[in-house]
Amino acid sequence: MQQLKFKLRGEFVELNQLLKLSGVCDSGGAGKMLVAEGVVSVDGNKELRKTAKIRAGQVVTLGDVQIDVVL
Repeated sequence: MQQLKFKLRGEFVELNQLLKLSGVCDSGGAGKMLVAEGVVSVDGNKELRKTAKIRAGQVVTLGDVQIDVVL
């Protein structure tokens, strides 16, 4: 499993933007499509809200990629 750390610069980041900024996908639109397909999990639960607010301490998983969100 590939583990990435994403340093949060504000209070939260939207899920589709997190996928783009961490390099998992090329654009926010591509991130929205991945979320809509139901292949993205937040803290172990499938997440279908494309603009869900992701905060420090949460873990986002997509396939074999895990993104740890830190301050």
